Amino acid sequence: MSKDGVVVNHKRLWRLYQAQHLQVGKRRNKRRLPARVQQPLAVPAGPNQCWSLDFMSDALTDGRRFRTLNVVEDWNRELLGIEVDFSLPAARVVRLLTQLVERHGTPQRLRVDNGPELISQALQDWCSSQDVVLQWIQPASPTQNAYVERFNGSFRRELLNGFLFATLQQVREHCRLWQYDYNHLRPHQALNFVTPTEFRQAA
Repeated sequence: MSKDGVVVNHKRLWRLYQAQHLQVGKRRNKRRLPARVQQPLAVPAGPNQCWSLDFMSDALTDGRRFRTLNVVEDWNRELLGIEVDFSLPAARVVRLLTQLVERHGTPQRLRVDNGPELISQALQDWCSSQDVVLQWIQPASPTQNAYVERFNGSFRRELLNGFLFATLQQVREHCRLWQYDYNHLRPHQALNFVTPTEFRQAA
């Protein structure tokens, strides 16, 4: 019986519902994130104690959006790698990390936000196989990932906002040159005004 006192036969209602091809979308269970524990932003005492990862996005001159994945060594602020493409799924994250491990060694921890690629099972499995602790920051708390966020500000101002890109190849080439400048030629105040490369060599 409806609230207006009209008796409704639920079987007939179901037949009409199906005859009109009506559908009610299935209620999706919202994916719950594991509890994120707030941790102070530690200053690493040596290399490969913690790397930070983050994504950025921009657009080519034809409007197509592209993404970059930036990986920073927290200890000396070195830019370890930039991956550029229209799409960067979890498999590409793992591939870049595998290449960086071959070049620099295995980090003890990875600090990341809660993006879908960074909470993926593929990345968790890779970290488990490498004995790497995957450390998620709390949602909406970018200051907990301050090293890479600080890098992103310079990357946005000087590169992404400084040039117009027609192709992904142009983006990749500018990133390669900018990475060399950032690591080898630019003194960092946080490193007592030496470059990340000089800091690594001195240590």
